[in-house]
Amino acid sequence: MDLSPKYAAVLFDCDGVLVDSERLTNTVLWEMLNELGWQISRDECVSRFVGKMLRDEADVIEEHSGYRIDAEWLSRFRERRNDALEMSLEAIPGVAEAVRALAVAYPGRLACASSADRPKINLQLRKIGLFDVFDGRIFSGMELPHSKPAPDVYLAAADALGIDPAEAAVIEDSPTGVTAGVAAGAHVLGFCPDSPVHQRPEVLTEFGADETFDAMDQLPGLLMR
Repeated sequence: MDLSPKYAAVLFDCDGVLVDSERLTNTVLWEMLNELGWQISRDECVSRFVGKMLRDEADVIEEHSGYRIDAEWLSRFRERRNDALEMSLEAIPGVAEAVRALAVAYPGRLACASSADRPKINLQLRKIGLFDVFDGRIFSGMELPHSKPAPDVYLAAADALGIDPAEAAVIEDSPTGVTAGVAAGAHVLGFCPDSPVHQRPEVLTEFGADETFDAMDQLPGLLMR
């Protein structure tokens, strides 16, 4: 039986969807927040910050530490984060095979739309060997007026691909990202593996995910008819 794409395009989040980066990034953040005097636990650090942009959390950090993070602090964070990613980053299990299968089914219609800064996205995609799949279709929320949970990055990706965002599938793993995909009008699939830095399926469904899955080998089947 021949299979055909169900959507006009597939728009992937990066952290937690393509790369298993949240543990590494959150460990660096946890260390640096403790250095500022906020004795936050690892679990609370995950629940508060995964899927969010640090520049948008300056008020929360100042409230708990008395320190207003600035461009210099963010630069130090990114440097330490990137060192950790260069040393230890791994792909989400099964994602390379799933993405390359989808690249055949959706030629030129896969994009990566992340809240992260572009150097980080590029570093991560190169590290896991998928940069070539997304090259020319990589979108950073930091380059737009508003990042997730606003829909800007997904709207920008859909516009660049020349499609109606309502005809796109968005692959997300956080409430913030799901909210962005829903606001863009896309069909949102929530990735929910059994992991301390990922959400339970019911959480992403509550935020508007149309369906959820817990392993990347399931994804091609969910995106084909």
